[in-house]
Amino acid sequence: MIICMSERIDWNRVVCVTNRHLCDGPLEERMKRIAACRPRAVILREKDMDEREYEALAARMIPIFRSQEVPVILHSFFSSAVRLCPDGLHLPLSLLRRTSPAQRRRFRVLGTSCHSLTDVQEAAALGCSYILAGHIYDTACKQGLPGRGIDFLAQVCAASPVPVYAIGGITPQRLPEVLRAGAAAACVMSGLMSGELWLEKAEKS
Repeated sequence: MIICMSERIDWNRVVCVTNRHLCDGPLEERMKRIAACRPRAVILREKDMDEREYEALAARMIPIFRSQEVPVILHSFFSSAVRLCPDGLHLPLSLLRRTSPAQRRRFRVLGTSCHSLTDVQEAAALGCSYILAGHIYDTACKQGLPGRGIDFLAQVCAASPVPVYAIGGITPQRLPEVLRAGAAAACVMSGLMSGELWLEKAEKS
């Protein structure tokens, strides 16, 4: 059994975004550690996979998180999501625009990524139940691109009729600032997929 001892973090305000290339050990073991902390949700991102590979991976990952009652949100592949029946679907805005209203209504949880207030308005009009806003802080995942900053996040949160999840360079120390700006949660990718920044107190027993 894996137990998460990171009690200082409000895990209901953390969303895991996966990237297997950043994982510094066996992927399944890392996912079990994250699931044990019971974050608000996990978004299975893996953007470099084709749909067949992605669906096979998702079929392995979904039971890990469902065993801990963590909602699983698939990414990009509508058909795979229909077949696997996850808890939600995240579509890049360019893909979301091309889905029909009937397709969008198939998912109670539907999200997209927004980089401007115009994006936020469009996402809400297209029926999203949450949005990702970023990137907020400088991050190695976006080398050479400065973060949009906490003021941008506050503006997005004020303008959005649906919950906003902040993403980009968020550490446990920055989580309170992100929440004060109005975000419902913080999305974390590299900090959860590798190292002990978020999971430093997690242990096996």
